[in-house]
Amino acid sequence: MRPEHIAIIMDGNGRWAKARGLPRVAGHRAGVEALRKTVRDVADMGIRWLTVYAFSSENWSRPKAEVGELMGLLKLFIRRDLAELHKNGVRVHVIGERAGLAPEIAALLHEAEALTALNGEMNLVIAFNYGGRDEIVRAARQIAEDACAGRLDPASLDQGRFASYLDTAGMPEPDLVLRTSGEERLSNFLPWQTAYSELVFLECYWPEFDRAELARALDIYAQRDRRFGGLAARDAS
Repeated sequence: MRPEHIAIIMDGNGRWAKARGLPRVAGHRAGVEALRKTVRDVADMGIRWLTVYAFSSENWSRPKAEVGELMGLLKLFIRRDLAELHKNGVRVHVIGERAGLAPEIAALLHEAEALTALNGEMNLVIAFNYGGRDEIVRAARQIAEDACAGRLDPASLDQGRFASYLDTAGMPEPDLVLRTSGEERLSNFLPWQTAYSELVFLECYWPEFDRAELARALDIYAQRDRRFGGLAARDAS
């Protein structure tokens, strides 16, 4: 059993650097290299959707210099890799709050989406300035506005309709969520969408993540019995 959609919490850049006596920025740079390789590996394995937690809405509270470095790495990734992603048929989606972003960053995100909009080989979803609770609140606010304006009958609101207001509208929910660095929590990542996802926590730091670690996560996933709240076939008979 192979997942259609993998979501990754790329954790441990700073600790990887610290363990080697390097500055945190070195860990973030190594993390970008790991991301580049992972996109290729996921595509090679025939997995159609990959979502990565690139920058959370809480990350703005980090030291200004570190935030600046992270923004620089985002710019570098898009400018250096966008052409290759486009050539390989990868469609880029960006989820998260766009309001208030620096114009240069907002323009880069828009460029990535616009250039790759017609691609269909693989989908790369970048969660940037993303927070799961914030996403749900923004959706609820829009629903309230639509109801007040007469565009939505509150009685028609169900889970599917609610999901259409989320940043991930039209995307499949993650089958597998994996997190590196040994931490075992979701950290406000896709709380609605991961209700029935399988969770795999790996001990390696994100810069150490490679094809072998991805294969190990997929092996663990393949052994899981996904029931979505129901009974397994052997238990239902």
